[in-house]
Amino acid sequence: MSENFDKLKAKLTESGNLTDEEISAANLTDEEKIWLNAERYARQREKQEVITLEQYVAANKVLDTAAEGTPEYKEAERIVDAYEKQA
Repeated sequence: MSENFDKLKAKLTESGNLTDEEISAANLTDEEKIWLNAERYARQREKQEVITLEQYVAANKVLDTAAEGTPEYKEAERIVDAYEKQA
């Protein structure tokens, strides 16, 4: 593996994130790019909250009954949005 790959791998380990520009500018082999991107996306998936269907249905019920703008409504809206993004 190249020196640039080792540096980016260390940065990913420390900060948990790399940009596309950093990877593109590092003059890496295709295998190194694939590895870094796979690791980067795996870390992003680990950070994402998983919303179950039951939580989604319950949140939709809250949206139907709660007053718009209340903390309860905003939390339900966040859950619905997160579920729909993951689907």
